[in-house]
Amino acid sequence: MADTDIRPTGDRLGDRFARTRALTETLAAPLSPEDQTVQSMPDVSPTKWHRAHTTWFFETFLLEPGLHGYRTYHQGFGYLFNSYYESVGERHPRAARGNITRPGVAEVAAYRRHVDDAMTRLLGGTLEEELEALVELGIHHEQQHQELLLMDVKHVLAQNPLRPAYDPAAAGPCSVARKPGWLDHPGGLVEIGHRGPGFAFDNESPRHQVQLTPFSLADRPVTCGDWMEFIEDGGYGRPELWLSDGWALVRQEGWGAPLYWTAPDRSPAWEIFTLGGQRPVDPGEPVCHVSYHEADAYARWCGCRLPTEAEWEAVCTTTSASPSPLDLLDRSRLHPGLPLGSGPGFLGGTWEWTSSAYAPYPGFRPAPGAVGEYNGKFMVNQYVLRGGSCATPRGHVRPTYRNFFPAAARWAFSGVRLARDL
Repeated sequence: MADTDIRPTGDRLGDRFARTRALTETLAAPLSPEDQTVQSMPDVSPTKWHRAHTTWFFETFLLEPGLHGYRTYHQGFGYLFNSYYESVGERHPRAARGNITRPGVAEVAAYRRHVDDAMTRLLGGTLEEELEALVELGIHHEQQHQELLLMDVKHVLAQNPLRPAYDPAAAGPCSVARKPGWLDHPGGLVEIGHRGPGFAFDNESPRHQVQLTPFSLADRPVTCGDWMEFIEDGGYGRPELWLSDGWALVRQEGWGAPLYWTAPDRSPAWEIFTLGGQRPVDPGEPVCHVSYHEADAYARWCGCRLPTEAEWEAVCTTTSASPSPLDLLDRSRLHPGLPLGSGPGFLGGTWEWTSSAYAPYPGFRPAPGAVGEYNGKFMVNQYVLRGGSCATPRGHVRPTYRNFFPAAARWAFSGVRLARDL
């Protein structure tokens, strides 16, 4: 498998910028202004905030310093839509983003048009290498927020007792689970990390060597049917399976199944809330919306473990089999669950928890300036996930990609792949 991102045809920078910006608006289109303003928990951001923040990124890092005569749209938007760039200036508290009713969605749309028109002028000229790299970064940054937009609005809609669908046309998957197999790896000295060509975030480098002991990796992710067996065996009620913090969350939060699973009254069957609405859980689809703590407890229940990120990458980059088509962002599905074929699929479906703490690679150095705050400052108290998901846009996935979340996070499209020692 090539160590590059998998991107659509038509690869001019300006074309990819335009397609990326258009996709964000397409994803926001089914949502009402009220949908786009709600913040259901501190980790969730309103849809209109995502639309404005990605616009602020291009305005702040490209247009204001790089386009002669550019007129800033609104001086106060920097405070409202800065996320965490301390060196750029103060910002509105993250947990209070849902309190901002103005600007409304119409003005956010006008803001996006203003910046897009200016970016078209900028991209129509000759860009210095540094500015071109920032455009590339901005495109991938917006793709990250496209996935976040779907994650966040799913959590928002799930709070509504009516269980409204984001898009009723997003059909549920029809999965047929096959029996799991194992991919053996002899261990030894392997190289991981981005080698190029193609885009990568700074946390994917430098490429370096890692010593592995012999191990096996499951050739498919854990399914909902697998998870039902864990539940039926009392997995959520057995403290010996859980890390201490995880067990505390089970008791405090009342966890008894993955996020968005419910068992209706007088029914033994599980249901799940998806972006296409409420439906029965499909036993054959990959389990999704589980925390690191749940993934670790499940692995222990199976007599297995979670893979390290080096193990995951070593197998992913040395196997020739991959899913076709990739289970990535598709408005007709919006949920993991393409039929699990005969070959191991590593990219798409669900992000897969690893046992690796999110830490810098040996020799890592953040980029100078404000963009250096993009990844490095978060390298503490989080775990790495690999692989991409059904909400990851095409052009934004590769074997070296390092996603990361806290161990308790459940609202991401996160799942499990098992490992074991040989």
